[in-house]
Amino acid sequence: MIHLLDTDTINKIAAGEVIERPASVVKELVENAVDAGADRISVEIENGGMTIIRVSDNGSGIEKADIKKAFVKHATSKISAVEDLTGVATLGFRGEALSSIAAVAKVTLLTKTHESMSGFSYGIEAGEETGFEETGIPDGTTVVVRDLFFNTPVRKKFLKSESAEGAAAGTVMEHMALSRPDISFRFVNNGKEKLSTTGNGNLKEVIYSLYGREITGNLIDINDGNDEVKISGFIGKPAISRGNRSFENYAVNGRYIKSALVSRAAEDAYKGRVMVGKFPVFMLDLRVPPDTVDVNVHPTKLEARFSNENFIYDLLYSAVFNTLKKQVLIPKTGWDAPKKTSEPPVFAERPVQAATKAAERPVQALPAEEKPQKAEEKPLSMP
Repeated sequence: MIHLLDTDTINKIAAGEVIERPASVVKELVENAVDAGADRISVEIENGGMTIIRVSDNGSGIEKADIKKAFVKHATSKISAVEDLTGVATLGFRGEALSSIAAVAKVTLLTKTHESMSGFSYGIEAGEETGFEETGIPDGTTVVVRDLFFNTPVRKKFLKSESAEGAAAGTVMEHMALSRPDISFRFVNNGKEKLSTTGNGNLKEVIYSLYGREITGNLIDINDGNDEVKISGFIGKPAISRGNRSFENYAVNGRYIKSALVSRAAEDAYKGRVMVGKFPVFMLDLRVPPDTVDVNVHPTKLEARFSNENFIYDLLYSAVFNTLKKQVLIPKTGWDAPKKTSEPPVFAERPVQAATKAAERPVQALPAEEKPQKAEEKPLSMP
């Protein structure tokens, strides 16, 4: 017998496709903030994001008439027709994030547009409205998510430890910072600031704040492409290759993604330069025509498909290969060559070398005055 599911069950199933864990909530809300034109975004979580997630931005805010509508499934300001999917330029576009989050959590939305004299506070819990009132708040939007999966205990049961969930949320923020160095990001986990970027557009500063001196000091600028596709960012010298792909980062049109095609192209360019089982370090930004990439192939929009995969592979491979070829790939040791002087340098011989060379020299006669004196010879006398 076939049953028609009720709305509540449908919403919870749909939420499970988009909201897998607290990190999923962070990703969706931060992407909404980026699409709202924010250049400062702050994320705070407690207990791995299972207790509370707070995302604040200084973006455009939401008009009063659109606040409730924003939580309706498939309500979006990003597209209006199916034709728009072929040229999506925003990070979000399906209109699923807020409705999915509200179906499995207790949500409070605080928002104010730049033109409004005051803002509004809207509450929604498990898909049901709990409050709507005018309030005084700064420009922008803040979304507070409490008690994630409180009404779906089975999903909550399969979450990992608080530290693991918090680390996953931190990784999302790192990826956002790498893909958008022009935005200031701040991430606080249990009251401790874990990430803070200036938003001045300097990708190398972001890399330094995330990965430290060694990696930042062994990066090579890459800037290649053609009239349609632009490739920029940094690739690491083979000396800093790693044991996994965690340091392979790339974004397409400002969207952080994972792509087997991009990874394979870059890794193939490093062949013969890194040891087997090691993977290169790189942070690449690809700019392609929006109608040549499909980001609607996975519920979390982490994967992308290119319409001209062979072309992208060849272009990326050549860009990385030629950039590596032009560089002297000898790691720095911190040793500086001695400055040239008019006097020839004097080198102290190692003891073993000195002894060996002394043994190889011919024996020379000592000067007469330095010859040892022989005992005076006397004639033998007969008895």
